[in-house]
Amino acid sequence: MFSFFNKKEARAREPSVPAAEINPILSVLDHCAEAFTFPMLDNGYVYLAASRLSVYHSSDDWALVIEVFGFSPRAGAPAVAVHTFGSNLRNRKSRGDYVSQEAYENYISNNEYNEFKTFFPIGGDDIWVNADDNESVMPNTSLYLRGKVFNLPDDTAYLNHGITLEETSPQIYELCRYLGSVERQAVLATDDERRYNVPDHLSEVLSLDDWQHPDIAAGEKPSSIETFQQIAQILLSGDVLHYHPTVEGNTHWRHWPESGLL
Repeated sequence: MFSFFNKKEARAREPSVPAAEINPILSVLDHCAEAFTFPMLDNGYVYLAASRLSVYHSSDDWALVIEVFGFSPRAGAPAVAVHTFGSNLRNRKSRGDYVSQEAYENYISNNEYNEFKTFFPIGGDDIWVNADDNESVMPNTSLYLRGKVFNLPDDTAYLNHGITLEETSPQIYELCRYLGSVERQAVLATDDERRYNVPDHLSEVLSLDDWQHPDIAAGEKPSSIETFQQIAQILLSGDVLHYHPTVEGNTHWRHWPESGLL
């Protein structure tokens, strides 16, 4: 395993050196962004509804988890995608997940420090999804949210949370955004889901509901963003005092109007 904690460079104090060269974690995140394994909040295939970022640290390892809850019409169900980046991941995909040994080895070599897992917090879609339009919601119904019955709101409730309905009936992505507002903890990952790829010996040191996220589609890299420059320092040191943002967060779905439009 490559040790991020043993890499010391004298030029780290030189302001002219790119951040990704100073901090190897930023280099990992940039590589993932270039490979499109770093989450894009304006993913054209997923309507963004809610997100969260968590930082984990130990004396030997680090992990960064970004959750994205939303709705993909192609997948057909609301889901929370858990993107994990770290120096020592667990519960990795196995040989059985791939058609050949070569395909498996290619996956591991191309995703050495990142893993991805999807969870589904909402059930009962045979009741609340419109059978005639599987992207809209049946009125006056309920769903199961983490196993508990949740009665769907009337149309006026959406507007109270800044959601203007585009059609006569609420669309599933609009319901997801409503749930992200009123049941945020339930639609995002549970502790076990969030730590699915994070080893037990790492401790959570920081959790953010809003932060400055790079516009991957526009070519921005994590290393160019203040949030991730500061988080990378926390990942190496464990000192949360490195996080002192001067730029407002942009992770609310209103900031990413292109999400889900493909």
